[in-house]
Amino acid sequence: MNPILSFIVILVGIYGLSVSKNIIKSVFCITIVEAGTILLFLNLGAYEGGVIPILSSLGIEIVDPIPQALMITTIVIGSTITSLALMLCIKIFHHYGSIEWKVILKGDK
Repeated sequence: MNPILSFIVILVGIYGLSVSKNIIKSVFCITIVEAGTILLFLNLGAYEGGVIPILSSLGIEIVDPIPQALMITTIVIGSTITSLALMLCIKIFHHYGSIEWKVILKGDK
């Protein structure tokens, strides 16, 4: 996959974040930016003909396992943060009665 496609995914998430009027849509746009970042790092850590370290034998070129391990950690942390953010959206809805940014920033109940 081309790293330019990863940048496009990141830019789509940033655009969605800047135009969203809803908190849940903002959370999903942050998740899209995270997915684009993961794609970018995995693209930069891989190369043609590389084999994952578990399947390699002596003398075979292997890909760098550090970006893969970091991105697995990022996926776990990202899913945790997303679930926490969605839980906070539920709490905000119960408190304000809306999940629109304008209503929440005004502070009206």
